[in-house]
Amino acid sequence: MSNYLLFSIGCKSGVAEAENGIDAQLLGTLAAGFVLSAAIPFIAFALLRVLTKLDTLNAAAVAGHYGSISIVTFVAASSVLSSAGLTAEGYMVATAAIMEAPAILSALWLASRASGESRMDAGLLREILLNGSIVLLVGSFFIGLGTGTEGLEMVAPFIVAPFNGVLCLFLLDMGLIAGRGLRETKGELGGGTIVFGIVMPVLGATFGLGAASLLGLTTGGTLLLMTLSASASYIAVPAAMRVALPEAKPAIYLTLSLGITFPFNLVLGIPLYLAVASAVNGG
Repeated sequence: MSNYLLFSIGCKSGVAEAENGIDAQLLGTLAAGFVLSAAIPFIAFALLRVLTKLDTLNAAAVAGHYGSISIVTFVAASSVLSSAGLTAEGYMVATAAIMEAPAILSALWLASRASGESRMDAGLLREILLNGSIVLLVGSFFIGLGTGTEGLEMVAPFIVAPFNGVLCLFLLDMGLIAGRGLRETKGELGGGTIVFGIVMPVLGATFGLGAASLLGLTTGGTLLLMTLSASASYIAVPAAMRVALPEAKPAIYLTLSLGITFPFNLVLGIPLYLAVASAVNGG
C-alpha cells in the first residue's frame, strides 16, 4: 500500500509539473527545503535539552527525525488538498525528497560533536541517499513528468480512483502500529518528551510557513511545505540511526515520531496548517 501511495502521488505531481515547467520559484523551494531540513534538527535538539532529561546521543537521534519528513503525512496532506478542491505546485514532491537526508547529517554531526568520533561512512551515506521510498517517489515523479496528462489519463483508474480508499486502509494500519508502540514503550517517555512531540511539529510548521511566504507559494504549496517541516520520519531516519547510532534508544525516537507526532499531525496538525495557509494566502 505504501508503494502504491508513493507512486500515485509522485506520478500526479510529475504531471502537474509538466504543465508548469522549471522556474526560479522551483529552485528556491528546493533550496528552502534543504535549509529547513538541515536547520530544524538543531532547534529540536535545543528544545529537547530544555524540556527533557535525554542524554546528548538520544537527543541527537530524536532531533534527526524531526528535520526529516514523513512521506505518509505528506500524502495525507495532499489528499486533504484534493478534498478541499485545492492544488499545489507539482515540485513539492521533489522538495520532499530533498528534505530526507540533510536532517540525518545534522543529527550525526550533533552526535559526533558529543562523542568526539565520526558517525558517517560510505555505506550509511548510500543507505540515506538511496532510500527506497525516496527512489520510488522521485522515479514516479519523473514518469509523470515524461508522460504528462495523456499518460495519466491512461492509468487514472489505477492510480487516481482508488487512492482515497487505499490511503484510509494504510492509515488504519499505521494507527495500529502506533498504538502498539505506545503500549510497548510505556514508561520510556516522560511528560517533557511528550510535550516536545506536540510542540515541535508546530514550530517546524511555523518555519515552513515563513519560507513559503517568502517564496510566494500557493495555499496548497504552503500547506505541503508546512506539513513537511512539521512531520517526523519513522522509516528512513530510524533505519539510519540503527546503523549510525546503535546506542540510541529506538523506543524513544520511534515512539515519539510514530506514536505522538504522526497522529497529532493527522488529527490536528494538517487541519490547523491548512487554516493558517488559507488565512495567509487569502483563502
